[in-house]
Amino acid sequence: MAIELYNDGEHICLMFEDLVDDSSDAIQANQFLIVTGGEGALIDPAGNMTYSSLLMAMSRYFPARDLKYILASHADPDIVGSLNKWMVSSQCSLVVSKLWGRFVPHFCTSGNLSGRIINLPDEGGYITLGNSRIAAIPAHFLHAEGNFQFYDERSKILFSGDMGASMVHHDSVSRPITTVEEFKQHLKTMEGFHRRYMVSNKICRLWVHMVRSMDITWLVPQHGRSFKGKVAINAFLDWIEHLECGVDLMTQTNYRAPA
Repeated sequence: MAIELYNDGEHICLMFEDLVDDSSDAIQANQFLIVTGGEGALIDPAGNMTYSSLLMAMSRYFPARDLKYILASHADPDIVGSLNKWMVSSQCSLVVSKLWGRFVPHFCTSGNLSGRIINLPDEGGYITLGNSRIAAIPAHFLHAEGNFQFYDERSKILFSGDMGASMVHHDSVSRPITTVEEFKQHLKTMEGFHRRYMVSNKICRLWVHMVRSMDITWLVPQHGRSFKGKVAINAFLDWIEHLECGVDLMTQTNYRAPA
């Protein structure tokens, strides 16, 4: 079943959180569908292990063959590993950073992506969907070199990719973080991930400064639980703004040839 994040009768945002096989060693991952004005976009549809289940689950809300876009935050396998199958089953275009535009075809059979890639410039931009717009928000090095988050103007949801990700079972994903107390308890599920995968505190601070200027009511990552409401979002921003991570933590001991 999809989790309904937003529905005003014409504009719908859905999350699919339980499609990764519990028996696998793969990380839990969330996939997102936005439907508005008779058009649909998938955000980070994930890899082959989720393709069939996602195809069936989303068919209750929108036919896959009519998808207009796949929006990819970056080019990892858990983001667009299933890309070739979506290119075959629909006529959609892929929206991705220009840095990955010549790499993602390696996921596909030769020719399947020809003329169907929309390369985002580093500064991002807007994607028109139905009567609405989705903003591609720069999130470079969080964690990929060319990385974008997607902000739905109508619902005020920021689909934040790996920023805010947590390592949890999918059973808990439907419960967003809403209080400071919940956030403090949640930290243990996300701290290790952010310290290793986010490149530096400088980049985190630049991202926080940008996000504080936006009108966001819900921050929803690609892995784990979300942050709903200003209290929870600000708790996350206050934490990540001061987190030492990535290259901040590296020393010569991390760069030694094996004995």
